[in-house]
Order: sequence, then C-alpha cells, then structure tokens
Amino acid sequence: MNKVLRPITVLTFASTLMYLAGCQAFRVNTENVNVNVNEERHFDAEFDYSDLRKITQGIANELAASVFLAKADEAPIMMIAGVQNRTSEYVDTKSLSDRIRTLLFKTKTVRFVNAARRTDLLKEQGYQAAHATPESQAEVGRQLGANYMLSGALAEMKNRSGRQVRMSRKELNYYKLTMEVTDLTSGELVWTTEEEFARQASKPLIGW
Repeated sequence: MNKVLRPITVLTFASTLMYLAGCQAFRVNTENVNVNVNEERHFDAEFDYSDLRKITQGIANELAASVFLAKADEAPIMMIAGVQNRTSEYVDTKSLSDRIRTLLFKTKTVRFVNAARRTDLLKEQGYQAAHATPESQAEVGRQLGANYMLSGALAEMKNRSGRQVRMSRKELNYYKLTMEVTDLTSGELVWTTEEEFARQASKPLIGW
C-alpha cells in the first residue's frame, strides 16, 4: 500500500511545485529602480515617451535659433493652438505642445499667453470684481494679446510584412511632427519645420 502511495505523493508534490512556479512566472514584477528618462528606450515600433522627448527638443531648438525670432526686436507673444493627432493610435498631443512651450520658455526667446486657461481667468476676474477689494482686483481688459499662433500635426505611416510562412512579422512605423507659426494679424505662415523618424520591429506570430 505504501509503495503505491509513495509515487503518487511524489507526483503530487512535483505538480504542486510546478504550479507554484508557473504562477510566480506570470505575476507582475515591479523593480524599485530609477529609470533615466534621458536614455532612449523602445519596446516596439509604436510612438513612445522617448520619441516625444526627442522630437519636441528638436522642434524647440530649431525655433529658438530661427531667423524669424532673430529678427524680432523683442520676444514675441505666442498662443498654443495645439497639435492634431493624425495617427491611428492614441497620442497625448497636449504633452507634445506643452513640452515645446516649456523648452521655448526656458530660452526666453518667446513669451506665451495661457490660452488654455482663458475661461478660468475670466471666472477669477468675475469673482474678484464681486468679492475682492478694489486695490487687489486684477484689472479687466489688461491681458496681453498674442502676436503669433503655434500649431502642428503628428502624422504616421505604417508598413507590415505580408502573409507568408514565417515565425515573426515585421512592422515599420514612420512618424512626422510638423509645427508652424502663423501671424495672427496677417494670417501669414512665418515659420515651419518638421521632425521625423521611423522604427522597425519584429513580433512573433505566436505569443502574448
């Protein structure tokens, strides 16, 4: 009787160990390490934070060093109209325009009005007019008007390998960020540039 039960007991024990090891392998593992955001990291061919940082830096550097700004007597005032997402995936385009604005602001070559907060500004001015003391109220009608509008668009093109017998599928993604500055008085396009990149990745046909 014991000779029969012993192999069953060993088999049960081994199965339990394999089950526990399998569960451990599929658990989320979080490492407490510092990630350097300045170091490029790509896990596939999709647009990621490294791409955002790189192309916004390129756009800001080019605009700050442009002939358009060099000819200005003083730092012009701009408003951000935003970046259109013309890709097939979700991209936080406000982060794109926000970072370009932050980088340009640090160069002191451009000034910005906070167009995104105009509704909040009007509410605050209305509140102050009704409740604040006269000497502490913000003056109505004293806001600065922008001279130029900064806007842009992020576009993509994707290529996939065809239906063939293979162990993996290749994909090639191309992205292009176009930015432009428009004179709000004349409507003239006074500056434009683009940053582009492409990345290729291979994905196994079987996996998760």
